[in-house]
Amino acid sequence: MSVLKSIQNAVPPIHPEGHKFILVFLAGTVLLGWLFEPLFWIGLALTIWCALFFRDPVRVTPVSSSLVVSPADGRISAVGLAVPPRELGLGPEPLLRICVFMNVFDVHVNRAPVTGRVVRIAYKAGKFINAELDKASEDNERNGLVIERPDGRVVGVVQIAGLIARRIVSFTREGEGLTVGDRFGLIRFGSRVDVYLPATATALVSEGARAIAGETVLADIDGTTKTPFVRVA
Repeated sequence: MSVLKSIQNAVPPIHPEGHKFILVFLAGTVLLGWLFEPLFWIGLALTIWCALFFRDPVRVTPVSSSLVVSPADGRISAVGLAVPPRELGLGPEPLLRICVFMNVFDVHVNRAPVTGRVVRIAYKAGKFINAELDKASEDNERNGLVIERPDGRVVGVVQIAGLIARRIVSFTREGEGLTVGDRFGLIRFGSRVDVYLPATATALVSEGARAIAGETVLADIDGTTKTPFVRVA
């Protein structure tokens, strides 16, 4: 019994959004194996990858009102000033933007970077170019959230579809409250999440660093922490 429990603890839970896809992959694997046995092993490998794609591991989120945590697993692809998408209603002035690029092997469940109330959700149809390109922020399909913190400051979070991604899923609605680290959405099969922060914020990561959703600290919204950037090869 202890061995079974150890195996269960070692395997991360799968988000319910992935169950139907895993079943489709599994059914295809059985069919391919029936038609031509070597194809079974290829299908099995793809089914395992699909299950891993939808994994939803437990995360331990830092507790501090001034910290902004990563909304996604992946690589920090950009840190700098950028004008937020118009539909967010955050104004025309550049804000601090931190981009997290997810490849097809990263966890794709997205988590709230701050605690607050969702005051706006804005979906915009678009293209499916490589999400790592800067122009993907403007051209690609995206879904934006504006989260108002208890102190009145707002944070923008934008889920951006990528080259392979074809569906952005949102688990929250306007008016709902989120606690930092809460799951708020998912993007299927490779994508990016951008965070737009107030002028008071100080970035605590740099391009090339790896981020873990709900755990990695991206910024200090009060600007009091001055930890230097750490670049990861």
